[in-house]
Amino acid sequence: MNNPEETILLSSSSVVGTDVKNLRDENVGTIKEVMLYTDTGEVAYAVLSVNTGFLNMGSKYFAVPWEALSFVRAHSSGEEVITLDVDKKKLEESPGFDKDDWPLTPQSGVIAAAFKYYGVPMRSHRL
Repeated sequence: MNNPEETILLSSSSVVGTDVKNLRDENVGTIKEVMLYTDTGEVAYAVLSVNTGFLNMGSKYFAVPWEALSFVRAHSSGEEVITLDVDKKKLEESPGFDKDDWPLTPQSGVIAAAFKYYGVPMRSHRL
């Protein structure tokens, strides 16, 4: 468990629209939505909209497990920064979905594939 003194609390409205960078400090996309499980209120995954300049994939979204994202506070600006340990090739091959066809159930092949792809175990009550 993380140190509670170092935990950052963010409102969902501050996460949506936030840029996501990879570890090379390249902007890979923007958080489009945060998807919640209705029965528990837990965050299921973030919907990453990839910047068209990064992969030229403007119509594809990616389900990124919440646990695959890192939230840090930039020392220089004091702003929260969201990072995803992914390079262009890995993101290109990541499970995604069309912007008009979102997965809405935890059993969705896209969601299960995303958790597997990023090496994040799905919570056992979600399988």
